[in-house]
Amino acid sequence: MNQEAKLVAAIDIGTTKVVAIAGRRYPDGEVEILGVEKTPSTGVKRGVILNIEETVSAIREVVSRLETRLDVRIGEVYVGMAGYSMKSLTNRCYRFIDPNKEISTFDLEELRKDSHKISLEPGEKVIHVIAQDYSVDNEHGERNPVGMAGHRLEGYYHVVIGRMTAIKNIEKCIHRAGLQLKGIILEPLASAHAVLTKDEMEGGVVMVDIGGGTTDLAIFQNGVVRHTAVIPFGGNVVTNDIKEGCSLLFKQAEMLKVQFASAMSSLVREDLYVSIPGMPGWEAKEISFRNLAAIVQARMEEIIEYVAHHIEKSGYYDRLSMGVVVTGGGALLKDIAHLIKLKTGLEVRIGRPSRYLGTTDIAPDQMPFYSTAVGLLVGASEYAAKQVVEAKLFEMPPVAEQPQKEEVRRTVRTKTTKPKSEKEPTLYTGDLFEAIKNRIAGIFDEKDVEM
Repeated sequence: MNQEAKLVAAIDIGTTKVVAIAGRRYPDGEVEILGVEKTPSTGVKRGVILNIEETVSAIREVVSRLETRLDVRIGEVYVGMAGYSMKSLTNRCYRFIDPNKEISTFDLEELRKDSHKISLEPGEKVIHVIAQDYSVDNEHGERNPVGMAGHRLEGYYHVVIGRMTAIKNIEKCIHRAGLQLKGIILEPLASAHAVLTKDEMEGGVVMVDIGGGTTDLAIFQNGVVRHTAVIPFGGNVVTNDIKEGCSLLFKQAEMLKVQFASAMSSLVREDLYVSIPGMPGWEAKEISFRNLAAIVQARMEEIIEYVAHHIEKSGYYDRLSMGVVVTGGGALLKDIAHLIKLKTGLEVRIGRPSRYLGTTDIAPDQMPFYSTAVGLLVGASEYAAKQVVEAKLFEMPPVAEQPQKEEVRRTVRTKTTKPKSEKEPTLYTGDLFEAIKNRIAGIFDEKDVEM
């Protein structure tokens, strides 16, 4: 075993659960998962932290259990970020190259920094800038133009933007839990690196992570990310629909969804029923499997329609030869793959991070729950390790400190002994007319002294 491996840890702050995961990262980029712990989450809604204290308590609990289990001390963590506050866009930047020089990594880094100088709304911040393709003198499709000769270098970037308030709330929770924030990663990107293969990313694939509060989406083609999105609907919305439609408690509705629900009512037998025990003094309820599936299918179709909309919006529908990979807790819903294939027309498979969790005690059918947490470790070196450079569009040069008024008063002389040509130039700031008036008055004062 390579002794140079580094211990890395990550926390997935989800709507229904908080997951802490630790592993070893080797110099060749490989990651070995050492342990995973989870605890219920009550302070997060639709991927956004709403209760700081409850979230901090959950983080402390799950990290403490993981430290005890592995007998290690966790100090720094990577954290995932999603929620309805996230958005992404494609940005294009260019720069001119000296004809006598070749394109260098410095030129690529300057282009990446220029992508941070986009117009943002108040309270927004650039989270990721991911290179897609380059163009040299209008020759498109270059993946790595370093060493090439050209006059105009153009770069195409996928830019992920988040709200500052959401980022600060994440930082506050991590720091209050006694940890240091190593980096923030967009959760769709993390999940994708946990369940997708390089061949799938190369051929064109859609990763759909159906979580408790949100559904995350990432589209890869030709090996790079082309589109990301966060849909503000997830498994909790389905549970609420069951709760309202069947007049049940939330925990009863969740149990029904997990054990008996299907995403396609046409595949469910009409003669199947489940009896739900009533509260003291109330009779038990019988729920039809067909009716339960109809409630679930209606909401899942809505979520899948959003997914289909983003696929069409990306412009890559005709280049997704590898279809759709669905993961997250929603991937465990019965017949979900059939419904996605029916609505999108693409082939579908269930994504499990079995490559990394194969040596742990997690059952294969539960692995989709941990896709985001695993991806935070796997994708950390690619996304979170780079420092985000927040360049200002109009940066003013530093202003030299002005001496205090009393010091200026002491240096004023009534008469100069230097020749006119040797006088030091005088700089004026503030009111132009006031400065001219003072200068004229000074001329007469000097003459009066000489007389």
